[in-house]
Amino acid sequence: MSDHHFDRLEGQDPDQREAELFARLPGQISHAIANAPAWAKHLAGVAPQDVRDRAALASLPVLRKADLMAAQQKAPPFGGFAAGDPSTFARIFMSPGPIWEPQGEGADPWSAARAFHAAGFRSGDIVHNALSYQMTPGGFILDHGARALGCVVYPAGVGNTEAQVDAIAALRPVGYAGTPDYLKVLLDKAAELGRDVSSLTRALVSGGALFPSLRAEYKSRGVDVLQAYATADLGVIAYEAIPDDGLIVNENMIVEIVRPGTGTPVADGEVGELVVTTFKQSYPLIRFGTGDLSAALPGRSSCGRTNRRLKGWMGRADQRTKVKGMFVDPKQIAEVLARHPQVARARLVVERKGDQDAMRLLYETEGADADFSDALALSLREITKLGGQVERVEGGSLPNDGKVIADERDYES
Repeated sequence: MSDHHFDRLEGQDPDQREAELFARLPGQISHAIANAPAWAKHLAGVAPQDVRDRAALASLPVLRKADLMAAQQKAPPFGGFAAGDPSTFARIFMSPGPIWEPQGEGADPWSAARAFHAAGFRSGDIVHNALSYQMTPGGFILDHGARALGCVVYPAGVGNTEAQVDAIAALRPVGYAGTPDYLKVLLDKAAELGRDVSSLTRALVSGGALFPSLRAEYKSRGVDVLQAYATADLGVIAYEAIPDDGLIVNENMIVEIVRPGTGTPVADGEVGELVVTTFKQSYPLIRFGTGDLSAALPGRSSCGRTNRRLKGWMGRADQRTKVKGMFVDPKQIAEVLARHPQVARARLVVERKGDQDAMRLLYETEGADADFSDALALSLREITKLGGQVERVEGGSLPNDGKVIADERDYES
């Protein structure tokens, strides 16, 4: 293995990776069921030894944040989903919701080290970490990852910009870790104060959108910036190795992209909700719905890493929308479509007609008779309890953006 890769896993044959992950999965499911009462209930009736491929995994229910939050409110702090004794956890964090998260096991519990390696960091580098260390795990996710790689971390946290600039000038870190936009705040403040922060030549950013114009500006100022996609519960899910070449899925986790509101995987290239399965022992997460939209990219990264690639963060999957005082959920649209498998793709458009809300279900199909739209409209009314217009559209005309429900009402007029 060359220094180009963090370890052998990054360059292994994709089929071998898939086989190894699914060989481990039955044991992880058994562990969760045996050691976490909420997992035993959530996966009741599941035979762990049968879950050995993606099709079998897709038959398991998705656990979404709303479900986790409700469970935690009933049985704080972890809702019965932790598989270890909370008194043994190194740290407990709180994310908005609130949702409580335990720190996992190991020196790099959120698997961030390989993202730092891909971004050009190496053992002995000093890293200026400007993510928050307070309550939420963001600062610790990057801190542990950098230190697992052998880096030295300055825990700057957030705020106190002038003091942070002074620290950079004194410590001469080679790199920055934090949100994409705060790096610009630091660079601009350094220029204003006349401080030399030219030691910063690389950055790993997370927790916000890295716009192309911002990346280009950093490049012009001598800083190469790559991004990692991470969540508080799962850690680093995917990371960049080359700008604008997709995000490479992290090792030791299984990533699916499903139709929003369902657990049904979509084809590669289709936009859907990111669902992740991890192999953590203390806090196992099996088919955990992130609520984020993304899509799988075809082929492999030109950097030589062989894992699947994601297009990146593409919005939120929660499209629950209130129409005429009643909520319409993507799950309901999925139920409508389940009655009519001839539909290849559909989208519910919510709009205003005069002073009233109105719904239009647009659908694509190759085989349907003249009465098909009427049958679809009847199913829509029966399931949502709301009437709506149904329109057949040309195949391939609906946007590939993961939206099942598109709210097109103008709230400004």
